[in-house]
Amino acid sequence: MSSTRTPGQSPDTASPLRRRLVRSFGSGRGRITRAQERAYREVFRRYAVPYRTQAIDPEACFGRKAPLVLEIGFGMGETTAAIAAVKPQLDFLAVEVFAAGIGALAMHLARLELTNVRIVQHDAVEVVRDMLSPGALAAVHIFFPDPWPKARHHKRRLITPAFISSLAQRLAPSGIIHCATDWQHYAEHMLDVLSHEPSLSNLHRGFAPALNNPLCDRPATKFHARGQRLGHPVWDLVFQRTPTPTPLPEAEGPDPPASRASGRGVGGEGRN
Repeated sequence: MSSTRTPGQSPDTASPLRRRLVRSFGSGRGRITRAQERAYREVFRRYAVPYRTQAIDPEACFGRKAPLVLEIGFGMGETTAAIAAVKPQLDFLAVEVFAAGIGALAMHLARLELTNVRIVQHDAVEVVRDMLSPGALAAVHIFFPDPWPKARHHKRRLITPAFISSLAQRLAPSGIIHCATDWQHYAEHMLDVLSHEPSLSNLHRGFAPALNNPLCDRPATKFHARGQRLGHPVWDLVFQRTPTPTPLPEAEGPDPPASRASGRGVGGEGRN
């Protein structure tokens, strides 16, 4: 069970469960503060949902019936906690593999006394495949996933046609997929993949002009603010599950903002 992994342990050695041949996350997030480690050991258990190869019952998991939002790769948990605090009517299933981020989110949840967040420590691809029933989700948030900028690592990117298809099947009709990245090439890749999923439609003409989706806003975190100060753009994409999937043409959109001179991202909720 993934929640038994000790803080800082590599996710690839944490569990005897079957491994994907290609992981969408790296191994560079082993740093953990004492406070995060303590929260991981002592606080995380309040919010933990163990990984299992059986669909969860959200109503039993949260003790109520409410729209369910899947948060994939929440980093240090700043965005997840902020959204959950202003949207108490929604429930959030937050998925992350790294102990430092889980400890950080657990601290946020305890400090804010939030009860509408649960955490799964496991690979998001397997969580979606095994733990979520078709139509279970009101929305999916994928904010600042690892861009894997080197061409030889592009196969590790989370946003692939197969994964987006799997996510779309777990969305209720009119459910939302909201992605964000500060890497232009990955933004263009995301737009292409999402636009070619026949069960999704773009709510905007290309990239979204704002940080919000029909269910909630994406807070501008310290990473986003720092990027803006440095002149680094962020691209949001908001797609909706269509009631009756039909083949869609490639999304038409404006040219993306000018590429950054440095060509490097500034980080975000999905990575350190």
